Amino acid sequence: MEDSRVEKIEALETLVTFNDKVIKNIGILVKELSGQRLDDTDKFQDSIINAINWEIQVLNATMDVLNEGEERIAKDAFNEKVVALGEAVKSREDQKIADAFCALEPELEKLGAVAREVIA
Repeated sequence: MEDSRVEKIEALETLVTFNDKVIKNIGILVKELSGQRLDDTDKFQDSIINAINWEIQVLNATMDVLNEGEERIAKDAFNEKVVALGEAVKSREDQKIADAFCALEPELEKLGAVAREVIA
């Protein structure tokens, strides 16, 4: 059991480093989707979605550690924003996608902050 916890803490340490980059890139992507589209915006968006999917995998694997003692991450609220992003991406409407990324960003920021608390 203790080995499992150590592995989860290590995953959260990796997530913290990764999370800052994802959030920074979301800001850049939102600008591109809000009228400053570049030739590689779609590829950039796909890479950010892949990064978010990785963070979700880590979140799911470490939820018990993140919420140990108290609920810090509300999985339903997080999932709601992720589903909305998926729907926006399906719509292929840049502004809807940008808005969905903006709505998910605070959840990702909170995930990073909680992960920092847990590993401290």
